[in-house]
Amino acid sequence: MSDPMTDHAPGSVLRRGESGYEQARLDAVWNARKPDRYPAVIVLAETEDDVVRAVRLALAEGLRVSIRSGGHSWVGNGVRDGGLLIDLSRLQDIELDVPGRVAAVGPAVKGPALNDLLYEHGLFFPTGHAPTVGIGGFILGGGYGWNSRYWGPACLSIRAIDVVLADGELVHADDENHPDLLWAARGSGPGFFGVVTRFHLDVHPRASKILRTVHTYPLELRDELLRWSYDHLETLSPAVEISAKVGFTPGLGVHAASLTATAFCTEETGEDLLESLEQIPFRDRALRATVNRETSIVELYDIADRLTPAGLRWALDGIWAGGPASEIVGAARQMLDTIPGDNDFVLWMLWGHHPTTPRACWSSQAKVYLSPNSGWSDPADDLDRERWVHGTLSEIQHLSQGLQFSDNNVADRFDHGLSPENAVRLEKIRAVYDPDGLFRSYMTPAESTTAYARAAPSLHPAPGDGATTAQGAELSADPPR
Repeated sequence: MSDPMTDHAPGSVLRRGESGYEQARLDAVWNARKPDRYPAVIVLAETEDDVVRAVRLALAEGLRVSIRSGGHSWVGNGVRDGGLLIDLSRLQDIELDVPGRVAAVGPAVKGPALNDLLYEHGLFFPTGHAPTVGIGGFILGGGYGWNSRYWGPACLSIRAIDVVLADGELVHADDENHPDLLWAARGSGPGFFGVVTRFHLDVHPRASKILRTVHTYPLELRDELLRWSYDHLETLSPAVEISAKVGFTPGLGVHAASLTATAFCTEETGEDLLESLEQIPFRDRALRATVNRETSIVELYDIADRLTPAGLRWALDGIWAGGPASEIVGAARQMLDTIPGDNDFVLWMLWGHHPTTPRACWSSQAKVYLSPNSGWSDPADDLDRERWVHGTLSEIQHLSQGLQFSDNNVADRFDHGLSPENAVRLEKIRAVYDPDGLFRSYMTPAESTTAYARAAPSLHPAPGDGATTAQGAELSADPPR
Protein backbone atom coordinates (compact mmCIF):
# COMPACT_ATOMS: atom_id res chain seq x y z
CA MET A 1 0.00 0.00 0.00
CA SER A 2 1.37 3.42 -0.89
CA ASP A 3 1.80 5.88 1.97
CA PRO A 4 -0.28 9.02 1.40
CA MET A 5 2.42 11.00 3.15
CA THR A 6 5.56 9.86 1.33
CA ASP A 7 6.16 13.38 -0.02
CA HIS A 8 6.68 14.72 3.51
CA ALA A 9 9.98 15.51 5.12
CA PRO A 10 11.56 12.47 6.80
CA GLY A 11 10.30 11.98 10.33
CA SER A 12 6.89 13.63 9.87
CA VAL A 13 5.28 10.18 10.07
CA LEU A 14 6.54 8.27 13.09
CA ARG A 15 5.53 4.68 13.66
CA ARG A 16 5.88 3.00 17.01
CA GLY A 17 9.38 1.63 17.43
CA GLU A 18 10.95 4.11 15.01
CA SER A 19 13.51 6.73 15.98
CA GLY A 20 11.85 9.87 17.27
CA TYR A 21 8.53 8.21 18.07
CA GLU A 22 8.91 8.04 21.86
CA GLN A 23 10.08 11.63 22.15
CA ALA A 24 7.13 12.77 20.05
CA ARG A 25 4.77 10.75 22.26
CA LEU A 26 6.17 12.31 25.43
CA ASP A 27 6.21 15.81 23.92
CA ALA A 28 2.51 15.50 23.07
CA VAL A 29 1.64 15.94 26.77
CA TRP A 30 2.70 19.06 28.68
CA ASN A 31 2.11 17.38 32.04
CA ALA A 32 5.12 15.54 33.50
CA ARG A 33 2.68 12.75 34.44
CA LYS A 34 2.66 10.99 31.06
CA PRO A 35 -0.01 8.43 30.14
CA ASP A 36 1.02 4.84 29.44
CA ARG A 37 -0.74 4.85 26.06
CA TYR A 38 0.92 4.32 22.70
CA PRO A 39 -0.47 5.41 19.32
CA ALA A 40 0.50 3.20 16.41
CA VAL A 41 1.43 6.25 14.33
CA ILE A 42 2.20 9.88 15.15
CA VAL A 43 2.02 12.50 12.40
CA LEU A 44 3.82 15.79 13.05
CA ALA A 45 1.77 18.10 10.85
CA GLU A 46 3.52 21.17 9.48
CA THR A 47 0.69 22.41 7.25
CA GLU A 48 -3.03 22.11 6.65
CA ASP A 49 -2.29 19.75 3.76
CA ASP A 50 -0.40 17.51 6.19
CA VAL A 51 -3.56 17.18 8.24
CA VAL A 52 -5.60 16.20 5.19
CA ARG A 53 -3.01 13.57 4.28
CA ALA A 54 -2.88 12.29 7.85
CA VAL A 55 -6.62 11.68 7.95
CA ARG A 56 -6.43 9.91 4.59
CA LEU A 57 -3.56 7.79 5.90
CA ALA A 58 -5.69 6.78 8.88
CA LEU A 59 -8.53 5.85 6.54
CA ALA A 60 -6.20 3.82 4.33
CA GLU A 61 -4.78 1.87 7.28
CA GLY A 62 -7.98 1.50 9.32
CA LEU A 63 -6.69 3.58 12.24
CA ARG A 64 -8.77 5.77 14.53
CA VAL A 65 -7.62 9.38 14.92
CA SER A 66 -6.77 11.42 18.01
CA ILE A 67 -5.53 15.01 18.10
CA ARG A 68 -3.03 17.08 20.01
CA SER A 69 -3.09 20.90 19.64
CA GLY A 70 -1.22 22.71 22.43
CA GLY A 71 -0.68 19.56 24.50
CA HIS A 72 -2.01 21.07 27.74
CA SER A 73 -4.65 18.40 28.36
CA TRP A 74 -3.98 17.35 31.95
CA VAL A 75 -4.92 13.74 31.14
CA GLY A 76 -3.29 13.59 27.68
CA ASN A 77 -6.59 13.01 25.91
CA GLY A 78 -4.94 12.96 22.47
CA VAL A 79 -2.51 10.16 23.35
CA ARG A 80 -4.49 6.94 22.94
CA ASP A 81 -3.50 3.32 22.43
CA GLY A 82 -3.34 2.28 18.81
CA GLY A 83 -4.63 4.55 16.11
CA LEU A 84 -3.03 7.64 14.65
CA LEU A 85 -2.19 10.78 16.61
CA ILE A 86 -2.17 14.02 14.61
CA ASP A 87 0.16 16.46 16.37
CA LEU A 88 -0.84 20.04 15.44
CA SER A 89 1.70 21.79 17.65
CA ARG A 90 3.45 23.38 14.66
CA LEU A 91 0.30 25.07 13.35
CA GLN A 92 0.84 28.47 14.97
CA ASP A 93 0.03 30.98 12.23
CA ILE A 94 -1.96 34.12 13.06
CA GLU A 95 -3.66 36.36 10.49
CA LEU A 96 -5.39 39.49 11.74
CA ASP A 97 -8.13 41.47 10.04
CA VAL A 98 -8.11 44.63 12.15
CA PRO A 99 -11.07 46.46 10.50
CA GLY A 100 -13.21 43.31 10.65
CA ARG A 101 -11.97 42.42 14.17
CA VAL A 102 -11.29 38.84 13.17
CA ALA A 103 -8.20 36.75 13.91
CA ALA A 104 -7.53 33.52 12.01
CA VAL A 105 -5.32 31.36 14.23
CA GLY A 106 -3.78 27.92 14.10
CA PRO A 107 -4.85 25.45 16.82
CA ALA A 108 -1.49 25.53 18.61
CA VAL A 109 -1.33 29.32 18.96
CA LYS A 110 -0.90 30.28 22.62
CA GLY A 111 -2.41 33.20 24.46
CA PRO A 112 0.61 35.51 24.71
CA ALA A 113 1.36 35.27 20.98
CA LEU A 114 -2.21 36.18 20.09
CA ASN A 115 -2.72 38.94 22.64
CA ASP A 116 0.70 40.47 21.97
CA LEU A 117 -0.36 40.97 18.36
CA LEU A 118 -3.85 42.15 19.25
CA TYR A 119 -2.53 44.63 21.83
CA GLU A 120 -0.85 46.69 19.11
CA HIS A 121 -4.28 47.29 17.59
CA GLY A 122 -6.25 47.91 20.77
CA LEU A 123 -7.78 44.43 20.69
CA PHE A 124 -8.02 41.41 22.99
CA PHE A 125 -9.11 37.77 23.11
CA PRO A 126 -10.09 35.78 26.25
CA THR A 127 -7.36 33.15 26.01
CA GLY A 128 -6.52 30.52 28.59
CA HIS A 129 -5.09 31.83 31.85
CA ALA A 130 -1.79 29.97 31.59
CA PRO A 131 0.56 31.13 28.80
CA THR A 132 1.30 27.53 27.81
CA VAL A 133 -2.31 26.74 26.82
CA GLY A 134 -2.97 26.37 23.08
CA ILE A 135 -6.14 27.72 21.50
CA GLY A 136 -7.35 24.38 20.08
CA GLY A 137 -8.35 22.26 23.06
CA PHE A 138 -9.07 25.31 25.20
CA ILE A 139 -11.65 26.83 22.90
CA LEU A 140 -13.27 23.59 21.76
CA GLY A 141 -13.88 22.79 25.42
CA GLY A 142 -15.66 26.06 26.12
CA GLY A 143 -12.76 28.32 26.97
CA TYR A 144 -12.92 29.96 30.41
CA GLY A 145 -10.13 32.50 30.10
CA TRP A 146 -9.14 36.03 30.98
CA ASN A 147 -12.21 38.31 31.19
CA SER A 148 -14.53 35.50 30.17
CA ARG A 149 -17.12 36.62 32.71
CA TYR A 150 -17.56 39.66 30.48
CA TRP A 151 -17.03 38.26 26.97
CA GLY A 152 -18.36 34.80 27.72
CA PRO A 153 -16.53 31.50 27.20
CA ALA A 154 -14.14 31.80 24.29
CA CYS A 155 -16.07 29.30 22.18
CA LEU A 156 -18.84 31.89 21.75
CA SER A 157 -16.32 34.05 19.87
CA ILE A 158 -15.68 31.42 17.19
CA ARG A 159 -16.96 32.92 13.95
CA ALA A 160 -15.92 30.01 11.73
CA ILE A 161 -13.55 27.05 11.54
CA ASP A 162 -11.56 25.29 8.85
CA VAL A 163 -11.81 21.60 9.63
CA VAL A 164 -10.76 18.28 8.10
CA LEU A 165 -13.62 15.80 8.27
CA ALA A 166 -13.70 12.02 8.59
CA ASP A 167 -13.66 11.57 4.80
CA GLY A 168 -10.44 13.62 4.52
CA GLU A 169 -12.19 16.69 3.09
CA LEU A 170 -11.23 20.18 4.28
CA VAL A 171 -14.29 22.40 4.74
CA HIS A 172 -15.05 25.89 6.01
CA ALA A 173 -17.85 25.89 8.59
CA ASP A 174 -19.73 28.98 9.70
CA ASP A 175 -23.30 29.80 10.71
CA GLU A 176 -24.47 29.41 7.09
CA ASN A 177 -22.25 26.59 5.82
CA HIS A 178 -22.13 23.45 7.97
CA PRO A 179 -23.80 25.25 10.90
CA ASP A 180 -24.20 22.01 12.86
CA LEU A 181 -20.46 21.46 12.65
CA LEU A 182 -19.76 24.94 13.98
CA TRP A 183 -22.34 24.45 16.73
CA ALA A 184 -20.49 21.32 17.86
CA ALA A 185 -17.13 23.12 17.78
CA ARG A 186 -18.48 25.67 20.24
CA GLY A 187 -18.03 23.62 23.36
CA SER A 188 -18.01 19.84 22.76
CA GLY A 189 -14.38 19.54 23.87
CA PRO A 190 -12.65 16.19 23.23
CA GLY A 191 -15.91 14.96 21.73
CA PHE A 192 -15.49 17.05 18.58
CA PHE A 193 -15.32 14.95 15.40
CA GLY A 194 -12.88 16.66 13.08
CA VAL A 195 -9.45 18.29 12.99
CA VAL A 196 -9.69 22.07 13.20
CA THR A 197 -6.76 23.57 11.31
CA ARG A 198 -7.81 27.20 11.73
CA PHE A 199 -10.15 29.12 14.02
CA HIS A 200 -11.67 32.38 12.78
CA LEU A 201 -12.24 34.36 15.97
CA ASP A 202 -14.14 37.52 16.79
CA VAL A 203 -11.70 39.66 18.75
CA HIS A 204 -12.73 42.40 21.14
CA PRO A 205 -11.65 45.87 22.31
CA ARG A 206 -9.04 45.55 25.00
CA ALA A 207 -9.43 47.05 28.43
CA SER A 208 -8.05 50.54 28.93
CA LYS A 209 -6.69 49.48 32.29
CA ILE A 210 -6.38 46.22 34.26
CA LEU A 211 -6.54 46.47 38.06
CA ARG A 212 -5.90 43.74 40.58
CA THR A 213 -6.69 43.26 44.27
CA VAL A 214 -5.41 40.34 46.35
CA HIS A 215 -6.21 39.70 50.02
CA THR A 216 -4.58 36.84 51.92
CA TYR A 217 -6.20 35.70 55.17
CA PRO A 218 -5.28 33.18 57.86
CA LEU A 219 -6.63 29.70 57.31
CA GLU A 220 -9.14 29.97 60.15
CA LEU A 221 -11.05 32.53 58.02
CA ARG A 222 -11.19 30.17 55.03
CA ASP A 223 -14.83 29.17 55.19
CA GLU A 224 -15.98 32.69 55.97
CA LEU A 225 -14.00 34.04 53.00
CA LEU A 226 -15.42 31.47 50.60
CA ARG A 227 -18.98 32.15 51.72
CA TRP A 228 -18.57 35.94 51.59
CA SER A 229 -17.07 35.92 48.09
CA TYR A 230 -19.83 33.63 46.82
CA ASP A 231 -22.58 35.82 48.22
CA HIS A 232 -20.85 39.01 47.05
CA LEU A 233 -20.49 37.94 43.41
CA GLU A 234 -23.77 39.42 42.17
CA THR A 235 -22.69 42.89 43.33
CA LEU A 236 -19.65 42.86 41.06
CA SER A 237 -19.44 43.85 37.41
CA PRO A 238 -19.01 40.99 34.92
CA ALA A 239 -15.77 42.78 34.02
CA VAL A 240 -14.38 41.56 37.36
CA GLU A 241 -12.84 38.10 37.45
CA ILE A 242 -12.80 36.82 41.03
CA SER A 243 -11.59 33.63 42.69
CA ALA A 244 -10.26 32.27 45.94
CA LYS A 245 -7.34 29.93 46.45
CA VAL A 246 -6.78 27.77 49.52
CA GLY A 247 -3.28 26.36 49.92
CA PHE A 248 0.35 27.21 50.47
CA THR A 249 1.15 30.89 49.99
CA PRO A 250 4.67 31.68 48.72
CA GLY A 251 6.24 34.61 50.51
CA LEU A 252 4.31 33.93 53.70
CA GLY A 253 5.42 30.32 54.01
CA VAL A 254 2.07 29.13 55.36
CA HIS A 255 -1.18 27.69 54.10
CA ALA A 256 -3.74 30.45 53.79
CA ALA A 257 -6.87 31.56 51.96
CA SER A 258 -6.49 34.24 49.31
CA LEU A 259 -9.07 36.23 47.40
CA THR A 260 -8.05 37.61 44.00
CA ALA A 261 -10.07 39.98 41.84
CA THR A 262 -9.01 41.32 38.45
CA ALA A 263 -10.92 44.19 36.84
CA PHE A 264 -10.81 44.77 33.08
CA CYS A 265 -11.74 48.44 33.00
CA THR A 266 -13.16 50.33 30.06
CA GLU A 267 -14.64 53.78 29.61
CA GLU A 268 -18.08 52.22 30.10
CA THR A 269 -17.23 50.27 33.29
CA GLY A 270 -15.12 52.93 34.99
CA GLU A 271 -12.25 52.13 37.34
CA ASP A 272 -13.99 51.66 40.68
CA LEU A 273 -14.85 47.99 40.12
CA LEU A 274 -12.89 46.61 43.07
CA GLU A 275 -13.71 49.08 45.81
CA SER A 276 -16.37 46.91 47.43
CA LEU A 277 -13.79 44.24 48.25
CA GLU A 278 -12.36 46.58 50.87
CA GLN A 279 -15.65 46.27 52.78
CA ILE A 280 -15.16 42.59 53.55
CA PRO A 281 -16.07 42.26 57.26
CA PHE A 282 -12.72 40.82 58.34
CA ARG A 283 -10.56 43.06 56.14
CA ASP A 284 -8.40 44.11 59.10
CA ARG A 285 -7.27 40.52 59.60
CA ALA A 286 -5.56 40.20 56.20
CA LEU A 287 -2.01 38.86 56.43
CA ARG A 288 -1.13 40.96 53.40
CA ALA A 289 -3.00 42.81 50.69
CA THR A 290 -2.50 44.32 47.26
CA VAL A 291 -5.23 46.84 46.55
CA ASN A 292 -6.37 48.09 43.17
CA ARG A 293 -2.90 47.81 41.64
CA GLU A 294 -2.55 48.34 37.91
CA THR A 295 -1.28 45.28 36.07
CA SER A 296 -1.02 43.94 32.52
CA ILE A 297 -2.02 40.82 30.62
CA VAL A 298 1.69 39.93 30.45
CA GLU A 299 1.89 39.93 34.24
CA LEU A 300 -1.36 37.96 34.54
CA TYR A 301 0.04 35.25 32.28
CA ASP A 302 3.15 35.10 34.47
CA ILE A 303 1.10 34.77 37.65
CA ALA A 304 -0.92 31.90 36.15
CA ASP A 305 2.25 30.22 34.92
CA ARG A 306 3.69 30.23 38.42
CA LEU A 307 0.49 28.71 39.81
CA THR A 308 0.92 25.48 37.81
CA PRO A 309 4.58 25.38 36.76
CA ALA A 310 5.90 22.97 34.18
CA GLY A 311 7.93 19.96 35.23
CA LEU A 312 5.58 18.59 37.90
CA ARG A 313 3.15 15.68 37.80
CA TRP A 314 -0.22 17.43 37.74
CA ALA A 315 -3.70 16.12 38.52
CA LEU A 316 -6.75 18.38 38.30
CA ASP A 317 -10.47 17.96 38.55
CA GLY A 318 -13.46 20.18 39.16
CA ILE A 319 -17.20 20.54 39.40
CA TRP A 320 -19.64 23.34 38.76
CA ALA A 321 -21.79 23.92 41.83
CA GLY A 322 -24.61 26.18 42.93
CA GLY A 323 -27.03 26.57 45.80
CA PRO A 324 -26.30 27.94 49.27
CA ALA A 325 -22.63 28.74 49.86
CA SER A 326 -22.73 27.09 53.28
CA GLU A 327 -23.81 23.79 51.73
CA ILE A 328 -20.97 23.78 49.18
CA VAL A 329 -18.32 24.84 51.68
CA GLY A 330 -19.53 22.30 54.20
CA ALA A 331 -19.47 19.48 51.67
CA ALA A 332 -15.99 20.47 50.50
CA ARG A 333 -14.51 20.61 53.99
CA GLN A 334 -12.78 17.24 53.71
CA MET A 335 -11.08 18.37 50.50
CA LEU A 336 -10.11 21.71 52.04
CA ASP A 337 -8.84 20.16 55.28
CA THR A 338 -6.57 17.59 53.61
CA ILE A 339 -4.58 19.61 51.04
CA PRO A 340 -1.46 17.40 50.79
CA GLY A 341 1.52 19.60 49.94
CA ASP A 342 2.94 22.98 49.03
CA ASN A 343 2.11 22.62 45.33
CA ASP A 344 -1.47 21.59 46.03
CA PHE A 345 -4.42 23.94 46.33
CA VAL A 346 -8.16 24.32 45.86
CA LEU A 347 -9.56 26.95 43.51
CA TRP A 348 -12.95 28.53 44.18
CA MET A 349 -13.61 30.21 40.84
CA LEU A 350 -16.65 32.47 40.91
CA TRP A 351 -18.34 32.52 37.53
CA GLY A 352 -21.98 33.45 37.96
CA HIS A 353 -23.96 32.50 34.91
CA HIS A 354 -23.29 33.61 31.32
CA PRO A 355 -26.31 33.30 29.03
CA THR A 356 -26.28 30.11 26.98
CA THR A 357 -27.17 30.29 23.31
CA PRO A 358 -28.64 27.91 20.72
CA ARG A 359 -25.59 28.75 18.58
CA ALA A 360 -23.31 26.71 20.83
CA CYS A 361 -22.97 23.20 22.18
CA TRP A 362 -21.47 24.72 25.36
CA SER A 363 -24.04 24.31 28.11
CA SER A 364 -22.45 23.32 31.43
CA GLN A 365 -21.94 25.99 34.09
CA ALA A 366 -22.97 27.08 37.58
CA LYS A 367 -22.15 29.89 39.98
CA VAL A 368 -18.84 28.50 41.25
CA TYR A 369 -16.21 26.11 39.94
CA LEU A 370 -14.64 24.06 42.73
CA SER A 371 -11.32 22.60 41.61
CA PRO A 372 -8.61 20.68 43.52
CA ASN A 373 -5.15 20.93 41.91
CA SER A 374 -2.13 18.84 42.81
CA GLY A 375 1.45 19.02 41.56
CA TRP A 376 4.21 16.69 42.74
CA SER A 377 7.50 15.16 41.60
CA ASP A 378 7.75 11.59 42.86
CA PRO A 379 5.76 8.94 40.92
CA ALA A 380 5.43 7.06 44.21
CA ASP A 381 3.02 9.81 45.32
CA ASP A 382 0.71 9.38 42.33
CA LEU A 383 -2.00 7.43 44.09
CA ASP A 384 -2.22 9.65 47.17
CA ARG A 385 -2.41 12.85 45.11
CA GLU A 386 -4.87 11.45 42.58
CA ARG A 387 -7.08 10.16 45.39
CA TRP A 388 -7.14 13.62 46.93
CA VAL A 389 -8.04 15.26 43.61
CA HIS A 390 -10.59 12.82 42.21
CA GLY A 391 -11.70 11.02 45.36
CA THR A 392 -12.67 14.10 47.34
CA LEU A 393 -14.79 15.29 44.42
CA SER A 394 -16.40 11.88 44.04
CA GLU A 395 -17.55 12.17 47.64
CA ILE A 396 -19.50 15.36 46.84
CA GLN A 397 -20.69 14.30 43.38
CA HIS A 398 -24.27 15.02 44.46
CA LEU A 399 -23.46 18.74 44.29
CA SER A 400 -22.06 18.62 40.77
CA GLN A 401 -23.80 20.50 37.98
CA GLY A 402 -21.17 19.33 35.48
CA LEU A 403 -17.51 19.76 34.62
CA GLN A 404 -15.26 21.95 32.52
CA PHE A 405 -13.66 20.12 29.61
CA SER A 406 -10.47 22.09 30.28
CA ASP A 407 -10.02 19.83 33.31
CA ASN A 408 -11.43 16.83 31.44
CA ASN A 409 -11.39 13.87 33.82
CA VAL A 410 -14.30 11.74 32.67
CA ALA A 411 -12.01 8.71 32.62
CA ASP A 412 -11.17 8.95 36.32
CA ARG A 413 -14.39 10.55 37.59
CA PHE A 414 -17.35 10.45 35.27
CA ASP A 415 -19.36 13.65 35.02
CA HIS A 416 -21.31 15.62 32.41
CA GLY A 417 -19.81 18.43 30.36
CA LEU A 418 -22.97 19.18 28.38
CA SER A 419 -26.66 19.47 29.03
CA PRO A 420 -28.55 16.25 28.23
CA GLU A 421 -30.30 17.94 25.30
CA ASN A 422 -27.09 19.22 23.74
CA ALA A 423 -25.33 15.91 24.30
CA VAL A 424 -28.05 14.06 22.41
CA ARG A 425 -27.90 16.58 19.57
CA LEU A 426 -24.12 16.25 19.45
CA GLU A 427 -24.38 12.50 18.90
CA LYS A 428 -26.89 12.99 16.10
CA ILE A 429 -24.54 15.39 14.35
CA ARG A 430 -21.60 13.02 14.92
CA ALA A 431 -23.56 10.28 13.16
CA VAL A 432 -23.78 12.50 10.09
CA TYR A 433 -20.17 13.72 9.98
CA ASP A 434 -18.34 10.71 11.44
CA PRO A 435 -20.66 7.71 11.08
CA ASP A 436 -17.86 5.16 11.42
CA GLY A 437 -16.27 6.70 14.50
CA LEU A 438 -12.95 7.66 12.92
CA PHE A 439 -12.24 10.31 15.55
CA ARG A 440 -11.62 9.39 19.14
CA SER A 441 -13.94 11.10 21.58
CA TYR A 442 -14.14 11.35 25.36
CA MET A 443 -11.72 9.01 27.07
CA THR A 444 -13.19 5.93 28.72
CA PRO A 445 -12.39 4.62 32.23
CA ALA A 446 -10.80 1.55 30.62
CA GLU A 447 -8.26 3.84 28.92
CA SER A 448 -7.08 5.59 32.07
CA THR A 449 -3.53 4.65 33.12
CA THR A 450 -3.42 6.66 36.35
CA ALA A 451 -2.54 5.01 39.64
CA TYR A 452 -6.03 5.95 40.82
CA ALA A 453 -7.66 4.02 37.99
CA ARG A 454 -5.43 0.99 38.49
CA ALA A 455 -6.00 0.88 42.24
CA ALA A 456 -9.75 1.33 42.25
CA PRO A 457 -11.47 0.46 38.97
CA SER A 458 -14.74 0.15 40.87
CA LEU A 459 -14.64 3.92 41.40
CA HIS A 460 -15.31 4.45 37.69
CA PRO A 461 -18.91 3.31 37.13
CA ALA A 462 -20.61 3.65 33.81
CA PRO A 463 -23.33 6.32 33.75
CA GLY A 464 -26.62 5.30 35.32
CA ASP A 465 -29.94 4.68 33.63
CA GLY A 466 -31.08 7.54 31.46
CA ALA A 467 -27.57 9.01 31.02
CA THR A 468 -27.85 10.01 27.40
CA THR A 469 -24.98 12.47 27.28
CA ALA A 470 -22.29 12.28 24.65
CA GLN A 471 -19.79 11.40 27.35
CA GLY A 472 -21.96 8.56 28.54
CA ALA A 473 -22.29 7.14 25.05
CA GLU A 474 -18.53 7.27 24.68
CA LEU A 475 -17.91 5.30 27.87
CA SER A 476 -18.66 2.08 26.02
CA ALA A 477 -15.79 0.32 24.31
CA ASP A 478 -14.44 1.88 21.13
CA PRO A 479 -16.18 0.42 18.08
CA PRO A 480 -13.90 -1.68 15.86
CA ARG A 481 -12.75 -0.25 12.55
